[in-house]
Amino acid sequence: MSQQHPNNRRESISLLSILKRYSLCMVVCVVIALMATAAPIASQESSDEPTMEAYPVPRGSRPHDVAPAPDGTVWYTAQRLGELGILDPETGETRHIPLGEGSAPHGVIVGPDDAAWITDGGLNAIVRVDAETEEVTVYPLPDDAPSVNLNTAVFDDDGMLWFTGQNGIYGRLDPETGDMEVFDAPRGRGPYGITSTPDGEVYYASLAGSFVGHVDTETGETTVLEPPTPNQGARRVWSDSIGRIWVSEWNGGNVSVYDPANDEWQTWRLPGGNPQTYAVYVDENDIVWLSDFGANAIVSFDPETEEFTEFLLPSPSGNVRQILGRSGEIWGAESGADQLVVIRLPQEDE
Repeated sequence: MSQQHPNNRRESISLLSILKRYSLCMVVCVVIALMATAAPIASQESSDEPTMEAYPVPRGSRPHDVAPAPDGTVWYTAQRLGELGILDPETGETRHIPLGEGSAPHGVIVGPDDAAWITDGGLNAIVRVDAETEEVTVYPLPDDAPSVNLNTAVFDDDGMLWFTGQNGIYGRLDPETGDMEVFDAPRGRGPYGITSTPDGEVYYASLAGSFVGHVDTETGETTVLEPPTPNQGARRVWSDSIGRIWVSEWNGGNVSVYDPANDEWQTWRLPGGNPQTYAVYVDENDIVWLSDFGANAIVSFDPETEEFTEFLLPSPSGNVRQILGRSGEIWGAESGADQLVVIRLPQEDE
């Protein structure tokens, strides 16, 4: 019987040890890999921080305004293509509804009838798109109001649609009869964003006129309200839950609020060296959301703490021109990048 050389035995033992260590290492590596894979899911579920997500839309759309739709999708105006876009956030898929030859839609909102109501500067008309049938109905402006550069619309408590035109008008449409009235704005050119309060009052901003207008919904007359900053370039307005009017000041780089209860103003400058405040929106918790072209960001403002929080956009020169939302979601359109963005807020456990 042959005898194993001592050196060969030591080699066999060493090889066995290596194999055992290798197997243990493999087990440890697999466990670590599984933990690493699971970590983002656990972190996401327990995160108490807002998150941002981007959704590309067809190239050349140049989306201007967004409106979360009743069925969970998101409408957007594909201004360059003359179409209403529809995004399904669950799949990221989009499809478009043509609005007519020459269309250049600007604003879109959800009406009390759950339809999409659009201000179309190209058609010089208000356009309605039925949410179920997708039928397109066009309400042209009167012949004596050509090329008004339609901007934004809002409904009051009586179901009347109020709208603005940058070339110096504002107006109202009765959806039931199709009757339309157009009024000349104080100081001419400038009417831009528009909002209604919980009590049904209507206010609009004049960018070129640097004022906020309070509309008498009975007579159609405007009362001019002067923000504290001269030549501030009031661009958009939004009401909070108690009827205060928040104003984005394009030239001033500020956000201001007007309180009708005491006829007083407050103003805050956005952070950064060169803020350019474009859009304003107030969510269900009365947090104010703004877009800042200077910082290429969406910025939140807490009126109670007077603190700003900045959310940088995913694209250079994203140019978010309007913000709208639904519970827990803040939506904007990167008109400079052909995509929509959403900031999802942490939800409290029930």
